[in-house]
Amino acid sequence: MTDPTDRAADDAVSSSSKDLRGLRAATVVAVLRAPTAEAGILATDALVAGGVTGIEITYSTPDAAAVIREVRRRHGDAVHLGAGTVLEPRQAREAVEAGAEFLVSPGTDAELAGAMLGSGVTVLSGALTPSEVMTALRLGVHVVKLFPASLGGPAYLKALRGPFPQVDFVPTGGVNAGNLAEWLAAGAVAVGAGGELCPATAMADGDWATITANARQFSDAARRARGAQA
Repeated sequence: MTDPTDRAADDAVSSSSKDLRGLRAATVVAVLRAPTAEAGILATDALVAGGVTGIEITYSTPDAAAVIREVRRRHGDAVHLGAGTVLEPRQAREAVEAGAEFLVSPGTDAELAGAMLGSGVTVLSGALTPSEVMTALRLGVHVVKLFPASLGGPAYLKALRGPFPQVDFVPTGGVNAGNLAEWLAAGAVAVGAGGELCPATAMADGDWATITANARQFSDAARRARGAQA
């Protein structure tokens, strides 16, 4: 008899190829930690203006669900929109009701993963070590958020891909426009970037032009990297 957790892992692997089209197309996911709800909305406008359409509104942003709802209203299907720093089951439900297409947690917890998977959208759970990746697989998550990716760099991701070729990884932390191509070459399906795209000072000062310029650098780098892979 097949172990249910093994079946969940198999289902996650097969479904991820279908569910990850938005992430692959976006390539860059902006991890947005805004000081206010308004800053989160305006920062998203600036990111989209610069060509970054993968948007992760974290739950460290005040009124995160309201921000998700407004971003969806303003940008519709032009953005691949998700919720990040999901720490509680209720946040998963709330975010999906607001319009999130994917959910991201910084770590892998069985109860939380179950709630996220039950929401019906793509689930990214954080992991760093091989043991944590195995736990995420057995719980059935669709994508592993490699975090903090800066601790190992692209070489570490490439090493993880050896025993886990079936896993879709999205490294987050330490990704910038200069090394984005290395991460994709190492096997990342997409990358997450926070302060490198949306510096805290820029959001606090309302410096949306800087965020747009950063987004343009990332989107240009992603386009070149995808072109080299073709």
